[in-house]
Amino acid sequence: MIVQRFDPFQEFRRQVLDVFGDKTEAAPNLSSFTPAASVRETEAAYLIALDLPGMDKEAIAVDLKDGALSIGGERTFENEVKEEDYYRLESRYGRFERRFSLPDNADADAIEAAYKNGVLTLTLPKVQSKSAKQISVN
Repeated sequence: MIVQRFDPFQEFRRQVLDVFGDKTEAAPNLSSFTPAASVRETEAAYLIALDLPGMDKEAIAVDLKDGALSIGGERTFENEVKEEDYYRLESRYGRFERRFSLPDNADADAIEAAYKNGVLTLTLPKVQSKSAKQISVN
């Protein structure tokens, strides 16, 4: 099972933006972008999918350190267009980082990443467990 570390301040920022979402110009430091993640397990691998719409793959960094998989980057702010039919900007932007602890049976040397249509998919193959071996006691 993959566990994500809880960040109470990130949740607080998200709630503030939900309430004051249309006031981000007045408080740009409250702007944040947290990509949604889907995690699932198959018999052969763990799969993580992150929604990263509008990002170039060059702006995404995936690192593995101390048994944790870190996915980070920055979604840049597109310049606001002020026209008669433009009322509100709801797209989130800013730096982000998501961390996932690797399960003990994940093969860290065989992790693969693919980016297509705004979705980053990480495949973490499972280590093929060797069959149990009976050890005789002499």
